[in-house]
Order: sequence, then C-alpha cells, then structure tokens
Amino acid sequence: MESILAGLCGTSPEDPLPVWVHGSVGHCFNQLTLNVIPHVILAVVSACFLGTPRSGSGVPCRSGWGCRIATSFLLAGLFLADTIPATISQQELGPVYLEVLANGTAALTWLVHGLALLMLCRSTHGPTRGPVALALLTLLPLPSFIITLVWYCQSGTAWSPSHPAASSRFAILCLQLASLLAYMVSCLFPTAGRQDFLSINSSWQQDQLTSEPGIPVLDEQTVAEDGESWLSRFFYIWMNPLMKRGYQGKLNRPQDVYVLPRQLQAATVCDRFYFCWQKKAALHHVEEETVSLTSPILAGGDGSSNAPDSSRCAQKAVRLFSVLHAAFGLRFYSLGLLKLAGNLLGFSGPLLLNLLVNFMESRQEPLSHGVLYALGLFAGSFLSALLRNQFSYEMNKVTLMVRAALISAIYRKALRVSSTSLSRFTVGEIVNFMSTDTDRLVNFCLSFHEVWSLPFQFAITLYLLYQQVGVAFLGGLILSLLLVPINKILANYIMMNSKEMLKHKDTRVKLMTEFLSGIRVIKYYAWEKHFGTRINACRAKELQKLRAMSYLDAVCVYLWAALPVVISIAIFVTYALLGHQLTATKVFTALALVGMLILPLNSFPWVLYGTLEAKVSLDRIQRFLELMDQDLEAYYALDGPSDTATAMEMQCAAFSWVPVEEESTRQPLSTGTLQLHIEDLSVRKGMLLGVVGKVGSGKSSLLAAITGELTKQGGRVYICDLEQGFGLATQEPWIQFTTIRENILFGREYDARLYEEVVEACALSEDLNEKELYLLDDPLAAVDADVANHIMQKCILGVLKHKTRILCTHRTEFLEKADALLLIDNGRIVKTGTPADILPLVEAFPKCKDMDKKQKDKAPNEQGQEEAIETEKEESIQTNNLIHKEEEKKEGAVAFQVYKAYWLAVGTWLALSILFSLLLMQASRNISDWWLSYWISSISQTANTSVMSCSASLPSPELLLFSIAGLVFPIQALDTPPVPSNGSVDVNFYLIVYGSIAGANSLFTILRAFLFAYGTLHAATVIHNRLLQRALKATVTFFDTTPTGRILNRFSSDLYCVDESLPFVLNIFLANMYGFLGMLVIITYGLPWIGLVLLPLAVLYFSIQRYYRHTSRELKRLYSVTLSPIYTHFSETLSGLSSIRAMRATQRFELENQLRLEQNQRCLFASNTAMEWLDIRLQMIGVAVVTAIAGIAIIQHQKQLGNPGLVGLALSYALSVTSLLSDLISSFTHTEIMMVSVERTEEYTTDIPMEPQDRLVQVAADWPSQGLLEFQEVVLAYRAGLPNALDGVSFTVYPGEKVGIVGRTGSGKSTLFLALFRMVELKSGRILLDGVDSQLVGLEELRSRLAIIPQDPFLFSGSIRENLDPQGKWTDAELHEVLEQCHLQDAVTQMGGLDSELGKSLSVGQRQLVCLARALLTQAKVLCIDEATASVDQKTDQLLQQTIRQRFAGKTVLTIAHRLNTILDSDRVLVMQAGRVAELDSPTHLSQKDGSLFQHLLHSRQQ
Repeated sequence: MESILAGLCGTSPEDPLPVWVHGSVGHCFNQLTLNVIPHVILAVVSACFLGTPRSGSGVPCRSGWGCRIATSFLLAGLFLADTIPATISQQELGPVYLEVLANGTAALTWLVHGLALLMLCRSTHGPTRGPVALALLTLLPLPSFIITLVWYCQSGTAWSPSHPAASSRFAILCLQLASLLAYMVSCLFPTAGRQDFLSINSSWQQDQLTSEPGIPVLDEQTVAEDGESWLSRFFYIWMNPLMKRGYQGKLNRPQDVYVLPRQLQAATVCDRFYFCWQKKAALHHVEEETVSLTSPILAGGDGSSNAPDSSRCAQKAVRLFSVLHAAFGLRFYSLGLLKLAGNLLGFSGPLLLNLLVNFMESRQEPLSHGVLYALGLFAGSFLSALLRNQFSYEMNKVTLMVRAALISAIYRKALRVSSTSLSRFTVGEIVNFMSTDTDRLVNFCLSFHEVWSLPFQFAITLYLLYQQVGVAFLGGLILSLLLVPINKILANYIMMNSKEMLKHKDTRVKLMTEFLSGIRVIKYYAWEKHFGTRINACRAKELQKLRAMSYLDAVCVYLWAALPVVISIAIFVTYALLGHQLTATKVFTALALVGMLILPLNSFPWVLYGTLEAKVSLDRIQRFLELMDQDLEAYYALDGPSDTATAMEMQCAAFSWVPVEEESTRQPLSTGTLQLHIEDLSVRKGMLLGVVGKVGSGKSSLLAAITGELTKQGGRVYICDLEQGFGLATQEPWIQFTTIRENILFGREYDARLYEEVVEACALSEDLNEKELYLLDDPLAAVDADVANHIMQKCILGVLKHKTRILCTHRTEFLEKADALLLIDNGRIVKTGTPADILPLVEAFPKCKDMDKKQKDKAPNEQGQEEAIETEKEESIQTNNLIHKEEEKKEGAVAFQVYKAYWLAVGTWLALSILFSLLLMQASRNISDWWLSYWISSISQTANTSVMSCSASLPSPELLLFSIAGLVFPIQALDTPPVPSNGSVDVNFYLIVYGSIAGANSLFTILRAFLFAYGTLHAATVIHNRLLQRALKATVTFFDTTPTGRILNRFSSDLYCVDESLPFVLNIFLANMYGFLGMLVIITYGLPWIGLVLLPLAVLYFSIQRYYRHTSRELKRLYSVTLSPIYTHFSETLSGLSSIRAMRATQRFELENQLRLEQNQRCLFASNTAMEWLDIRLQMIGVAVVTAIAGIAIIQHQKQLGNPGLVGLALSYALSVTSLLSDLISSFTHTEIMMVSVERTEEYTTDIPMEPQDRLVQVAADWPSQGLLEFQEVVLAYRAGLPNALDGVSFTVYPGEKVGIVGRTGSGKSTLFLALFRMVELKSGRILLDGVDSQLVGLEELRSRLAIIPQDPFLFSGSIRENLDPQGKWTDAELHEVLEQCHLQDAVTQMGGLDSELGKSLSVGQRQLVCLARALLTQAKVLCIDEATASVDQKTDQLLQQTIRQRFAGKTVLTIAHRLNTILDSDRVLVMQAGRVAELDSPTHLSQKDGSLFQHLLHSRQQ
C-alpha cells in the first residue's frame, strides 16, 4: 500500500502521504483527500438521481436549471483540458499519474452530475430548486481549489512566462472557480413552489396523500417509493413528508398513508399467486376449472358422488409451499446475496480495528497508515449499514406479499368450500388460520436466511480460533456442540408446550365467541359465572403451558450468558494440558472469539424452532385448503327438461350433511345426521310452493339442497337461470355489521323508489334482490300476526307474485293461497298436493273463531297497516342509532397510566427486584470487561504478535448484549516492565479474578431471567382476569353497539401480545437499555474526549427518535384499527356463507376483503418502512461515532497520550454502538407498540359500562314464593337520546295467572322482559316481585329466580347435558324426563345420549325445544316465554303448550305470542301499543269488544 502511494505521489515509502510540506498542505494529500474523494462522493450521489422518472406534467423548468447544467458540462470540459498542460509540464506541479487521476475523476464526476441535473429538471423537481443536498455537495471540492490557488500565488508561478504550462493551468483553475461560482449563483434563483427536502413526492404539496380505497390510483406520485431515485430509496427520503405528518399528529385515517407500491398492491400480489397456483395445478394434469381457489365460477372441487377422486387429488396435489415458492421464491432467495455481503463486511470491522490498535502501540508506522485504517473503518461500517438496512427493507416487502397471498387464499377458500366440509373446523380455528398461522409463516420468511448465515459465521469464527490456539479449540467446540442437543431438547419442549397452548387458546377464543354471540341469553339465565369459570379453566391450562415456555426460555437465556465462560475455561485447560504456556494475548483473543461463537450456537435452535412452528402452521393451512369445494357444474344438471316452464327439478336425488371426505369412513351407526331423499320434485316458474312438516323433518335441508350447500350422493338437480342465484331468506337472519340500508341493498345500487317499495312490502324482512327463484325459510315465524299477514300479502303474494317461491313455514294458516304444498317427514316427501289436500293432514290446523263479519271495517285495517309501517320505520331509525360505533383510536403517546397499569400488574416489589437484578448483571459484565483491559495494561507481551492473532477478536455487535466476554483486544502495553516468560502465576491470578466476576454475572443472569419470566406471567394473569371480569359484567347495550370481532380482538391478538410478544420485546428493551448505559460508561472512561462528539450526536439521536416514535405509534395504531375489520368481515362471511353464495355475491365479498386487506397492508408497510427510515439514520450516527473514536485515537497517539488498553476497550465497544442504538430505539418502539395492547385491554377494563353490582336488600331463599308481578309507571329508553321504548307502563299480574302479551312489532313487548330482567335499567318507575322492588335485589339473584324461554335459541358447544344444566344440579332421570316432555328424547337418543356433542344436527325448532327444556328445569315461580314456539310446527306447538300448562300450573306465566291461538286460553291478554298498555282483559272480552285492538289483530290473522 505504502509503495503504491509513494509511486503515485513521488514521495518516500516511510511517509507516502505527507500532510504538511514546506509550510503548506502537501500537494498529494490535497489532490487525493480534498479533491478525488469529494468528487467521488459527488459522482455517487449524482448517479443516484440518474433513474429519476419524468413528471409527465409538462411543467417548464426553472431558469436556474439550464445555467447549472451548462456549468456542469463546462467544468467537465475544463478538467479534461487541464490534463493536457499537466502531461506536458511533466512533474512541474505534481506527478503525472496523480494529475491524470485527479482530473479524470473530476471530469467524469461533473459529466455524471450534469446528466443527473438534466433528469431532475424533467422530473417533478423541475419547478423547484431540486435536492438541496446535491447542490451542497458541489461545494466539497472548493477547499482543494483554494489551496491550489494559494500555492500558485506563493510560489510565483501563476503568470510566469518561463512556466507556460503552469500559467495555462492557473488560468484553467481560475475558469473552474468562476464556473463553480456561477453554479452556486444559479442555485439561488427564486423557486416556483415549496420544495420538500430531496423528495420527489411533490404530491404532498397539496397535502393529498392517497386516493380513497377502491378508486384506481391514477396519479403515480401518491404511490410509495415508485419512481424515486436511488438516493431517496437508500435513505428513505420519500418517507420524510409522512414522518413529518406523523410528528404533527396528522395521521388519523388509513387514507393519510401512502398507497402501496404497485408490486405490493393486494390485487397484483394475488393475481401472481393465483396464476402460479393454476400453473402448478396444470402440471398435475388437472383442468383449471376443478382447481380449488381459482375456478371462475362460484366454486371449484366436487360435491357430487360421480367423480370426487380426480378433483380431490387435484386439491391435494397443489402444495401451498410450492406455490409460494413459485410466486415469490426468486426474489426471496436472491436477498441472500445482500445478507452474505453484509455478513462479510461485518468481519471487516474487527480486522481494521486490530490494525489500528497495533498501529497505536508500535509508534513505528507513519501517520498515513492510521488515517487509512480509520477511513477503512468508516467505509466498512458505512457499507455494512447500508446493505443490512436494504436487506431488512426488501425482506419486509416479501413478507407483505406472502401475507396478502395467504390471507386472500384463506378467504377465497372459505367462500368456495362446501358447507358440509367447512363444518369440520370451528369459526375460531378458521379465523386463527388467518391471524396466528399466517403471522408464523410471515415470521419464518424473516428467519429463513439465518438458517444458512449462522453456520457460515460459526465456521469463520472457528477457523480464526484455530489460528489462535491450535487444536485446543476442539475442547471448547466439543463442549459447545454438546449444547446443541440441549438447546434442541429445550426447543422441542417449548414447541410442544406452544402447540398445547395454541389448542387451549383456540378453545378459549371459541368459548369467548360463543359467550359474545349468546350474551343476552347468558344474562337472562345468569350464567356469567359458569361461563367465566369455563373460560378461566381454559385460560389456566393455557397459562400452565405459557409458564413452562417462559421458564424454559429463561434457561435458554441463562445458557446464552453462562456458556462463554465454560467454553473458554475448557479451551484454556486443554491448551495448558497440551503443554503450551498461557499468555494474556491468547486469553483475550480466545475469549473474544468464543463470544462470537455463542450467537450462532444459541440462535440456531430458535431459528429451527421458528421454522418448525411455521411448518405446523403451513400444514394446518394446507389441511384447510385441501377441503372439498362446492362444484356447481357437477352438482347441477346443465341441460334443462323439455318443459321450459320448469323453474326447478329434482329426480332420484339423495343428499347428506356429511362431508365428502368423511363419506367413505363414516360408520353405519352414526345415524344422527339427517339424510334427504327426493324421488321426484318439479316446480313450475311463477308458482308458490309451500313446504310443511314437523320440527326436524328436513324443510331447511331441502332449501340447502336447492342452493347446493349439502353433499349430493346421487340423482339429478336442475335449476333454471342458475348463474343468477337465489333470493334466500334464512331462518336465522344474517345481518352484516353495517347500516340497515346496506344490509337490505346487499351490494346493489340504491334506487329510492324501489327501496321504499320493498321496505314497505317486506316490513323489513327480505333482502332487496331481483332473482327468479326465492327460497323463504320461515320468514313469518318471528313476527306477529299482523306483520306476517302484511308480508304475505304485500311481499310474497305482492312484489314477488311473478317469481317462483318456495316457502317453508309452520304457520299453515298462510298457506291456503299456495299453488301446491309438500309434506316432508324424516327427509322424504310424504305427499304433494293442493292446500285443500295437504292442510287437513297437518294436524291441528287452527281454525279462527268465527267473528262477526260486521266488524270487518276497512278503515281500522288500513290504519293498522300505516301504523305498522310507521312503527317499522321508527324501529329501524332506533336500531340505526344503536348500530355501529366506530372503533376509537387513541391519539399521541402511550399514556403513563398504561405503563403504570402494567407495572402494577407485575407487582411493585417484583418489578423493582427485576430492575435491580438487571443492574447487577450489567455491572458485573462491564466490570469483567474492564478487568480484562486492566490485565492488558498490566502485563507486557513480546512485540512480534502476528496480525492474525487478533484478526477477529471482536464479537459481532449483537453480542455485546449477551456475551459475558464483552469485546477486548490483545494490545501490548508500552509503559509496563517486561515480565519473565514464566508469568503463569500472574495469568492464574487474573484468570481467577476474571472467573469470579464471570461466576457472579452468571448468577445474576439466571436470577434476572427467572424473576422476569415470573413477573410477566403474573401480569398476563392479572390483565386477563380483569378484562374477563369486566366483560362478564358489561351491559347488554355495550354488546349491542360493539361488533363481536372488536371484543374478540382484545381476547385474542391483544392478549397474545400481553402473554408472549410484550415480555419478549420488553426483555430485549431492558437488556438494551442497561447495555447502552454500560457502553456509555466504558467509552467515556476510556476516551474522555469522545464526550465532545457524543453530545451533538445525542441531541441528533434524541430528535430523530422523537420524530420516529410519534409517527410509528400512529401507524401501529392505524394498523390495529384496520386489522379488526378484516377479522370481523371474515367472521361475518363465515356465518352468512349460504346467503352470500345463494345470492351469487362471492366476488363482491372477495373484493371487499381485498380492499380491507389493502388498507391494513398500507399501514403495515408504512410502519415497517418508518422503522427502516430510523434504522439507516441511527446506523449513520453509529458510523460517525466509530470514525470519531478512530480519529481521536490517532490524535492521542500523535500527542503520546492515553492508555492503549483503555482505548482498545473503548474502540471495541464503539463498533457496536450502531446496532445498540438501533436495537435500543427499535426495542423501545416495539415495547411501546406492544403496550398499545395493554392500553386496549385497559380501555375495556376501565371504560366499559357495567351493570349495577350492588345488592340493597336480602331476599328469602324461596323468593318470589307467590309470583305476584307489578309494573308501576315504568319508563325505559335503550339509550340517552332515543325515544322511550316503554312509556309509563302500569299493570299487575296475580300469582299463578297466565297472561298473553300481543301487539305490533316494535310496540314494546320484548322490552317488558328486558325491563323485568333488568337488562336495561329503568328511567323511572318500579317493578315489584312479591312486593320487593327488583332494582334493590342483586342482579344474579333476580335473574336466577326467574325463568325465560328467549326468542333466539342459543346453544353453546359441549354436550346436551351441559346445555341443559351447566351447573350440574340435576340427575340424569330428571333430564330425561324433561326431554321427554319437550319431545326431544328421540332426537337425543339418536345423537347418542346426554353426553353426545351438540353439532349442527339440531334444527332451529329443536334448538328452541332445548331452551324450553332448560326453563322446565328451573323451579321459578315466574316464567317468561318470548316467541318460544315460533319455529315449531302446529302439532309440536300444541303438545308444548300442553306441557307448559301442566308443568307451570300454579305459576305465573307471561307469553309474548305472534300466533294468537297459543294465547287464546290465557287468563288475560295484555295488548301493547307504542310502549304503552293499550288493553288488558280476558281474551273472550277483548275479542267481543267492538273496535278493540285485540279484535283487529285476530281479524287480520283470520284474513
């Protein structure tokens, strides 16, 4: 190196680059350092702008641009011209090669710069001054020009006739200076518009960041990253405006974030993924139509028995992994090259640092060597930082693609898979595929490159260790290899526990989902405690596994920390036994290298564990993707019958609820599932076909068979206009969480006239859809006689009169107008015929009592109709007010209260002891490092230490946190006397002290690891308990106004954060924080002067991290807020699958999912990129610190100051400053982000409205013993601001009396029960039970003493026994007796007895009967029945009424009825109207009283 420089500069090899010559700056130093290097920097930065795209806006450039471009090309020409006199003059000013190098570099630089300006002028920078940095960099060569100018003047050769070459060069120099001045002046020309620092995203000038979702992005400037220059991409300058907005608090909506780059947009990614899927499928010789996920019609796969095998192998043949590999593999694997380059550069730091320290000790080498080593350190750390950052950024982009592909694949599959197959998974499990499993696969992408890079680092380190201690390294290696199986065993145990924990988590989330969906019923029955116990039992099992994982984790952390000492001692013992003499140099170098070994050794099992976890998740998703799809082409016959008037036809068709996959394995004994056999059924276009039959006979199954939701085992099904879909009104109404209008329109354009007409006709019961075939599954069940009559007349026989309609119902009185009826029993059509033939067969067809015809007056009838619509509208307004409260997004920093809440959840004393153990651990680690440096300074070594002996004595930066050895170098002290060669006594003394310190450190480490694990587990337990208790006690209104997905998010993903992610990140943050403080202490102790550099850098660091944290926090919150809708939408989709498919809305729903995903990915991408924006800036601060320390060290060396031992220690710590700063801020930000989960759980534990828990009076054990019920002036509103639902209601029900409650929909019937059970608190008035005010009784006591059969038949997963008697109070005999009385005994026996699992095999009617059985078991004196028999047939209804009369004889019974015949034998009838009591009298009196509302209701029913 010296000889090359000496040849180039014409100087002596001893000092090839003299800085000062004859009283001025050395010419060679001036040309190389002040001329060539600045020009190279300017050239590199200018080259970054060569790719800048044109703006396309046609805006003219500012006048200054032309001047700058011209001067740039002029300067390039002048430097070229300068080479001519330089070569002629031969050595007059300097060596020829040096001049040619300097001028050539400068000419090339200005040429590149001119071209870059030309590109920028035509881009969006045209109207502005362009990037400021670029203009400033042109000033870098100015000092060199001035120094040369001064030299000319001093030497007197400027205008000397005797030196014509020198004179001409001086003239050229003056022209160069003038050109540069002209360049600077043209930069100052006034600008047209505000300009963002170096940013090409000028669209921010309008503060208009993104387009609305769903609108195609036309203006490419709002798109992130696309069209940016290299410089902007390397340093994320295009992110500056976004960071600024975040800092100013203007990031409040997802729309405020950049649109994703085109290659990351969900549509692009999914198209690529599905294209690869189809290609893979085609390779397996399968036609594309049958391939799951990508078929063009509604579904792929096969539901018929004709050819299930071919399609099944098609679905199994396509492996998800191979498709991901094909779609994203090339990009993903090529990133490994970046990783490799970064790793290799990582080794350059230690090597150069070593040379620098040797230079400081020897005092023989020239200064130029030291400068070169320092420059090398700068370049190495700079490039390494750049490469590592780009690797991380590009990796994030790949993971975003994988995430988008997986989420949409799972969603698309769910839309296409047949209902029978889907029933194998619970909703909770399927949602988990989309959340947890997808996250694990995404995390695997991040750790994949570690799988090869860790062994690579390990191999290099071992080689360097062999260079140090020869074969003795095998002693340590064998010991470290023994660690691998230990780590493997630990990883296996952790993985096993993780799997178990996920199972319990699944169960808990499923239970929670059930709890939320059945919350009203649970509150009616006062089962909150029972559910709380069940959820807590699952949680206890989950925590047990989490505890095992945490403690095993603590052992891993301990091994990580303790291992270096053990391995080092093993190496030293082996080395000594082999007969070698231990020296300090050997000890330090070996220790440092062992420190480097630990990272790969300890990380590798974790990487493997992540890989195995991802494999489990991949298999789970693969199993789901292999489910059979609906195949409509195989299910339906495409050729129609000869009669074109046929709308639907079935011949010899057999259907089952059993999935195709289980058909072959099914045992003949499992007869629990209903089989449907249709020999011959044909429906003409435009006819109304009624379907009747008793509960569980297969009416709903028939409709499911028509829509293709069942497994077809054979036969032929034909539907006319199949692609148009069906109008389907399901028995259990499916409502999406959006406005009422959106629910009714269901994706159609809003047409005011049609909308009004349909809403009026349906009385809000149907969907607004124009189909040819309508399938109506008992839409009349849950409405009163008047509304039912209205729907029948206006909708089914009105708006739909020209359509084909199939109506299943138990309300046979409405079927007289049907064209034909089917009687179904046990899955077969018993008889078809006209209503006159069939209705007498349906037993107990209710004949209305003959009323006096004269009372049939039209006026009240019409008035009733209008009133109906009024109340409907009113009710819809009321519910609209209630629905959809937007999820709130907290603003600003995570509040101190949140940290305090977590601190208290851990426990104050426990938290303090964790912090203290961390302090002891860090202090002992730093003391051990200091001791080693002291040892270096105390023992002198022979001078001929080979360079290699210390070549890699620095562990990688990450190790600073974890390796005890720290980072120390063999540095020969100069001011200590030489010691005799048998200095082993000294070595032993130092080793013993070092061993003791390390032993203490090891002890503190294990103490801290276990304390931390215990503390975070304690916090997780406390937080879940508080959250659950609060949710159990929340008011019904809260559940009505909050979507289930939002609450579930708190119990699934937020709790997962509190359980696992937060402790993991917090642990790293605390270690980083203490490590950082330790580093500052060591650096300032070793090099006090560094304080001058650290202070300004600290200010810069603080401002950057503040800027970043504001934005990052908002982006993370936006990410959380946009994540909930994905899950809510998915849960909604799963519950309404049959409707979506029947209406042919799958494509729309897929698009909606894609839009929601896109919103979420936008926020995630911005959040990830913000992290990289920060990282590159911190890396640059780190580079500055390293360069500064190297510079200070060289100056100290020149001035003969400082102790090389301490300087070496400070330098070794300094090399890690970059990663430590970066880790500190990112771990703090991550901690803050994870704290958002604590904040969200805290929000629910403090802000949820709670039911009053106080109990003001003690009631007797048998209260209410009589059953006397009094309402006194009761006023109730659902929420403040809404009209009163009950408005001054007063009435008394006497003990043992049976009262029927009737009234129009929305008149306040069900609200009476809500008031009685205190589901909504009264505004004023009292309700007395046996004379006791119900407001004063404890809620649980009150609800458990009343019995109710609610309108929604809610059953939770578990056995029939658990559903009837969750608290386990009753004997089997009593349960069987109740089932017998409810006519369920046969169905239960068929399913396998009381302990059989409750599947989907019970029809809605049978579920209602189970609820009745529950009520029969309670010994309550007051029974409330809300529409209990709406979904059962007439015969069952009669039997039930009889059972209720017998079992509740002598008890007070309140019945809300829509079928008036069920209450005609009541003692009295209460008629409600607009929240008031309109009439109360015996049914006989009221039916005979002229103009009474009851008489009118009876009359309209009879019609």
